[in-house]
Amino acid sequence: MKIISFLLGSTLLIATACNVRNSNPTTIDENTGKPTQSIENVAPTTVQLIDSVYDFGKVQDGQIVEYSYRFKNTGDKPLIVSNAIASCGCTIPEKPEQPILPGEIGFIKVKFNSENRVGQTHKTVTVTANVEPQFPELLLTGEVTAKK
Repeated sequence: MKIISFLLGSTLLIATACNVRNSNPTTIDENTGKPTQSIENVAPTTVQLIDSVYDFGKVQDGQIVEYSYRFKNTGDKPLIVSNAIASCGCTIPEKPEQPILPGEIGFIKVKFNSENRVGQTHKTVTVTANVEPQFPELLLTGEVTAKK
């Protein structure tokens, strides 16, 4: 009888352990290498971009351009940015690590390294978040001039 109880208990324990699902699955951010929260099963909210385009004007080759795009959570659920990817390795976006609560303003900070990028530049940042419609693309433009 003890053996049957042991086997039944062990089977139940194994079945339960194998059936547990991670309610907070993560992925790895391509830019930072840090885990990010998946937003597949997160309730959607809405977003209003305060800044979607930044024209930095003219900078000299080798200068670093930094800008923080602002957005507002206009919905009634927390806004979670799961990823921000730039169109080029010379542009590094930083997403907020914490959810943006309803009514709050969040920031996507972008650093552009202009080294060896002489001429007109047009870089984009694609943001993945739990918003409907999807998060609009962010644009960084300007001109990089040669060193004198």
